[in-house]
Amino acid sequence: MFSIVIPLYNEEHNIIPLYNEILLSLNNFKDYEIILVDDASSDQTLKKIAKLDNNKLKIIKNSKNKGQSYSLLKGIKNSSNQIIVTLDGDGQNDPSDIPKLLDQYLSNKNIDLIAGIRIKRKDSLIKVISSKIANHIRSKILKDNCPDTGCSLKVFNKDVFLKFPFFNGIHRFLPALFIGYGYKARYLNVNHRKRNFGISKYGTFNRLFKGMKDMIKVYNIIKPKK
Repeated sequence: MFSIVIPLYNEEHNIIPLYNEILLSLNNFKDYEIILVDDASSDQTLKKIAKLDNNKLKIIKNSKNKGQSYSLLKGIKNSSNQIIVTLDGDGQNDPSDIPKLLDQYLSNKNIDLIAGIRIKRKDSLIKVISSKIANHIRSKILKDNCPDTGCSLKVFNKDVFLKFPFFNGIHRFLPALFIGYGYKARYLNVNHRKRNFGISKYGTFNRLFKGMKDMIKVYNIIKPKK
């Protein structure tokens, strides 16, 4: 019925606890698959997930580091279901929120994207402030009415996603793309947790400047054609 796609890069200490939490949260579901996409991790991530034994599990390995967006795309293209669930591999998204998002998606046939909105962010102050500023600017320009597009916990239609022109960073602009293409999106508050192991793979300033460039790209993609 649905496919969970999780990109991984150097998450050797986070992925097994997260994987077990996901299985627990999906105790009432039977027809699903979990797709782990290892983005050429340099630690023991691949070795750890290779030891997992579950007929619902698919493991994909990138030959070299391609980034989160590419890993998501690869996982989605290799998925068996039309309903896609995404979340980060660092453990900051709470798997117990997955059933809530799925319930909203499945009970609203006219909704093509359910996006999580992180409340009580467990990140550094500078990361939270810079994110709020970036989200405000993006929402005003792209008119997606989304206060937190950076939350990776989402449920959406596979075929719609594959219509979008791919670019590195697309995962941060899904609400704007769905709405810009005439589809419906809904936002739900979700839990957010601190990162227990490892470090964030994206610097604040790198993300800020790249985000501005990507925002212009998305604006040109969704703006009405004359």
